[in-house]
Parts: sequence; structure tokens; C-alpha cells
Amino acid sequence: MVEIVSTKTVGVVKLLAENGVPYAAAQKALRRRDVRVNGVRVGKDVAVRAGDKIAAYVDAAPTHTVLYEDANLLAVDKRKGVESEALFEELSRRGETYFIHRLDTNTDGVMLFAKNKAAEKELLHGFKTRAFEKYYLAEVYGSFEPDCGVLRDYLVKDAAASSVKIYKTPVPNSVPVVTEYKTLEKRERTSLLEVRLVTGKTHQIRAHLAFYGHFVIGDGKYGAESVNRALKAKKQRLTARRVVLHFAGGALAYLDGKTIEIKRGN
Repeated sequence: MVEIVSTKTVGVVKLLAENGVPYAAAQKALRRRDVRVNGVRVGKDVAVRAGDKIAAYVDAAPTHTVLYEDANLLAVDKRKGVESEALFEELSRRGETYFIHRLDTNTDGVMLFAKNKAAEKELLHGFKTRAFEKYYLAEVYGSFEPDCGVLRDYLVKDAAASSVKIYKTPVPNSVPVVTEYKTLEKRERTSLLEVRLVTGKTHQIRAHLAFYGHFVIGDGKYGAESVNRALKAKKQRLTARRVVLHFAGGALAYLDGKTIEIKRGN
């Protein structure tokens, strides 16, 4: 079931689409009267207003939820199992959209898209210069000692194997990587971390934490299948939790200091 509280006046089908429900699935749910607006069943595409509560029983799992949108920026909460490129194609059907960055297929959380060329330039520059603060939630095997710290090592990408390796000292073709972590909760066999991705390389969080023996639970590439099976983890427990935007000027200066965050847990 998909549950949404509308923030504007809009058609229920469009609202569902903006929250990751495919058009065909929304129409089918309406035909079956499996959509409720403020607790009342509806069988057609009615208008809803700010504050209205929508509940829909749909066949297709939503791909995303809209977190923030204005004339320049679209920020969504991508679901696990959804490819970033496929989500971009889906969002592009809504109107002019530009791809800015990606998340691994089985990592969920905050993704940003530009809605025009000027915004694309500003967002790409922000990621390239590391101006944005990027935080993740990660459930990992065991626990770090100390409870918080900064990991500084070197990464080599193996494109043929679609993987990376971490080294303590520089090796040929390596690049420096920096990952900050803070322990939020210690559990029986795992711990929950908040991770700040400082450098942002391919698979950096997954490989870097695994290098220290604390792999992300559910990670089939850098983790341990025996542990994943024991914990019934079929997808990696890694979520892009929060992005803090920083702009020195330009078209998106009004968004300087804005935090885009998901509220659900991990």
C-alpha cells in the first residue's frame, strides 16, 4: 500500500505518479476502487488538496517518493532494487530532467535531478567540488572502535570485475578516499552507523567499511554470504539519508544550506 499526504492541489493519478506509482498501476487501482482519499473510496481521477490523505493498493511497487521539488531541482527517495538510470528515464517522462549522480541499485535514499541546464551546471559543480555534505545510514557487521572516526586510505577501481579494492598506502592507479563514520547504535551482531561520504568514489562506502572488517549487511559483493543468510538480509542495508546543499552563488544560491533528508529508519 502507498500512503501519501498531499501538499498541493493535484489529480490523484499525477500525485501517485510523482510518488513512484506507474501510471498504468494507478489507473488499475482506481478501476478497482482501491484508492481512498481521506478514507473514502474513489473510482476516478479526482482532484486532491493540500492535507488530503491518499491510500492506494497498487500492484507495482513504487520506485521513488518526491522529497522536494521546485522549478530547478527535483529530489526523490529512490527505492532499493531500482536502477538510477531507469529512475531517470521514468522521471524524464514528467518533463525536462537532467541526470546528476547515481546510487547503487540496492542502495536507497536521496537522489537529486536538475530540471533545466542552469541547475544541471550548478549541481554537477557541487558534486565535483565536494561542496555538498552527503550522509548515509549503514548497518554493518560488528562495531568500530572507537565509535567515531575518519578512514583515510586508497582505492583502485577494477572496471572489468565491477568492483574496487582498498589499500592502506598508495599503489599504481589508486586514488585517495576519505570516509567519516559515527556509531548511532550497537546491536547484537551489528551496529548502525551514520557515514559521511567525503570523496565519493565507486562503491566507496561498501568497500571501505568492509576493508576494516565491518561490511554492510546484505552486501553480496564485499560482505559475507553466511552472515547475510543468518540475518536474512537480501539487499544491502545502506541508505543515502541526507544531503546538505551549499552554493556560493549562481542559479541555485537560494538553496544554499538547504537539507534534503528522508525520515524513515534503517
